[in-house]
Amino acid sequence: MRNLDLVSLRSFVAIIDAGGVTRAAGFLNLTQSAVSMQIKRLEDALGLSLLERSTRKLAPTAAGEQLIGYARKMLALNDEVFTRLTTPEAEGEIILGVPHDIVYPAIPPVLKAFNAEYPKMRVRLNSSFTKTLKEQFAQGECDLILTTEASADAGGETVAELPLVWIGAVGGSAWKARPLRLAFEQRCYFRAGVQAALDARGIAWEMAVDGGSTRAVEASVSADLAVHTVLAGSEPQAVERINHCGALPHLGAVKVNLYVADPVHSPAITALAGMIRQAYRLRAAQKPAATAA
Repeated sequence: MRNLDLVSLRSFVAIIDAGGVTRAAGFLNLTQSAVSMQIKRLEDALGLSLLERSTRKLAPTAAGEQLIGYARKMLALNDEVFTRLTTPEAEGEIILGVPHDIVYPAIPPVLKAFNAEYPKMRVRLNSSFTKTLKEQFAQGECDLILTTEASADAGGETVAELPLVWIGAVGGSAWKARPLRLAFEQRCYFRAGVQAALDARGIAWEMAVDGGSTRAVEASVSADLAVHTVLAGSEPQAVERINHCGALPHLGAVKVNLYVADPVHSPAITALAGMIRQAYRLRAAQKPAATAA
């Protein structure tokens, strides 16, 4: 079996990128004769001329143009394997803060993928309200957080913008009652905006569930005792989006923002942030933007 020499391939790629043997030798920290010898060895192994030498600036021949793409892939895979197997695995703990109402569906797949990539890194998921998470982040208690807000503060990056929708019991009628019975946690970011929207429409309301328990809110809504609001795509089980045909106010869209501690004390944090961005990009690509209800 014949095998291509990766060292010779690396010299060949360097010559193409640098435009000549002299500059390539400088990049590779080799002598010009050593680089020229490697190219000759590669051409002899393939039985092909890879460089057009009739011009002042070296350029690939037709065969060289075919080889360059393969060479880049082979070198990239070689470097990836070498880095993966010889670089010490990251160890430690990352604290990720996420509002409880957007943990699903994006975060579990992200955590699974991250664990496969960084098995020695422990991610501690802190699920709370946006206001609480921002306070903790400001105090250095979280390495990165997601928030649901109207806009991003300094240092924040919007990874998604989703409509806020009304939810109620499956086949329920609580949304028709007046005063409208609401169920919200005390520190829920959406609470004040929903109340203001109802006031602007002249719709009477009352707080049927007013506490700090997400479970209490979900149970009350699924029992058709009250209504609630969530970001589209984050509806809990046992409830459904209310098709109110304009009987309830339009609530607009809310941004999902990502904040990453600066400075970052571990490359693993940067990797986790990248996986979160990718998860929201995939969600946006997989389904068209939902219409606010």
